[in-house]
Amino acid sequence: MKVLITGANGFVAKNLRTLLAERQDIEVVNFSRDHSTDELSMFIRKVDFIFHLAGVNRPKNVEEYKSGNSDLTVTLCSLIEASGKIIPVVFGSSIQAELENSYGRSKLAAEQSLLEFSNRTSNPIYLFRLPNVFGKWCKPNYNSVVATFCHNIAQNLPIDINDASVPIHLVYVDDVVNRFISIMDGAVTKEVYCNVDPVYEITIGKLVEKIKIFRASRNTLITERVGTGFDRALYSTYLSYLSPEKFSYALVSHCDSRGDFVEMLKTKDSGQFSYFTTHPGVTRGGHYHNTKTEKFLVLNGEAVFRFRHIITDEFHELKTSGQVPTVVETVPGWTHDITNIGDGVMFVMLWANEIFDQDQPDTYARSLSEK
Repeated sequence: MKVLITGANGFVAKNLRTLLAERQDIEVVNFSRDHSTDELSMFIRKVDFIFHLAGVNRPKNVEEYKSGNSDLTVTLCSLIEASGKIIPVVFGSSIQAELENSYGRSKLAAEQSLLEFSNRTSNPIYLFRLPNVFGKWCKPNYNSVVATFCHNIAQNLPIDINDASVPIHLVYVDDVVNRFISIMDGAVTKEVYCNVDPVYEITIGKLVEKIKIFRASRNTLITERVGTGFDRALYSTYLSYLSPEKFSYALVSHCDSRGDFVEMLKTKDSGQFSYFTTHPGVTRGGHYHNTKTEKFLVLNGEAVFRFRHIITDEFHELKTSGQVPTVVETVPGWTHDITNIGDGVMFVMLWANEIFDQDQPDTYARSLSEK
């Protein structure tokens, strides 16, 4: 299938192009403002599907709304009709089409041109009145509050908030392009006006708060729940505005005669991750927990773990090495320690099920001797 994308250099189009480029069954033809009407006509004669994403939303003068939105759409419809082909069209409109402003009126006029064209020719059209779209590659300080806030906060630049209580409705660019592609792939819909789900609602103040917490997480090491939903999408978007020199950040290494201990990541409800090194012959641990649990994974070197039940005095010992990935769990009520029995420095990854609390560490020293 050959697919035409108008407005190919725009934010949504770039994300769409990226996904389509991974498909072996799709050939993408890009149309941008650098192309002529004659070239658009030639492109249309070659393609089987059109994503009409070209548009103007921040012009230097109001007349550009008409030429870049409604007039271009009229031209597109005329060229499709002149080709004699039936070519489905997905149109990226805006919720502004419901409002009385120059941009909204131009989008509404474009929709009406497509509806008239479809009624006249039976050419399939799919109209998306998109709310604010956010995601990677959206231009900051332009027409997206999310892009502006993510960019400025990531770069430690000031932001302006007139009313923090104002709610906004957002859709994530990946959800938008996936919905577009589903229609191209034949998803059944009888509706001309199509939706993208989910739509997220959040106030300006809460949005800024979340982004600032993302920035602060490099110092606190506490990550938000960024694995699903809005926080996943927003965190990914925030990171996309980091400049390359900010792709990395240093951690604090706690060093003593035994080796190093470094905390990497803390979660709000699933513990924390760290690693430590241990010199040959050195033993770490010698304590027990009542509730706290841990998982150890030797990444490099050889270790012996020893356990003793604090009530029954039952003893257990096991050996692991970096050559055979093995997780060793500490069990509440058992004193435990780990000794480097190799010749070099041992590296061990550690997960604990809770963030360390200096006031309530649930860690009780007790020596563990051979039996």
